[in-house]
Amino acid sequence: MMEAAAASTEIWVLGWSVVFLIAHILVQALSLDLSGDFTIRYLLGPRDEQRAPKSVVSGRLLRSLHNMLETYPAFVALALALAVTGKTGGLGAIGAATWLLARVVYTGLYVAGVPVLRTLVWFVSIIALVLMVVRLMA
Repeated sequence: MMEAAAASTEIWVLGWSVVFLIAHILVQALSLDLSGDFTIRYLLGPRDEQRAPKSVVSGRLLRSLHNMLETYPAFVALALALAVTGKTGGLGAIGAATWLLARVVYTGLYVAGVPVLRTLVWFVSIIALVLMVVRLMA
């Protein structure tokens, strides 16, 4: 069963979600430095003084990252639960792949400032999590 779990779509998507998360964090952090809103001293320090980015793109990247982190624990838990219980495939795999794709698209739309479509894509990512729950509980 461990070989099947390791080869499952859910685990594969989980791995790519980590790649996306790291990329998102790095791009967001670099946007703070490149925008000139923050000094190197501030960025390398303890950041005791909270500052908001002045750059529109930096702010959107930060907010979209926070938004992803709201549902990421649920996605990780569901992907792992599906793998551990051997309930991979079907709705779980579709949900996992859809969640990641929706999160990537959502980030692009958020950074571009697209309002309504962004919210619809966010809703798709929530439906994807529900699909994973349905597969787990079936």
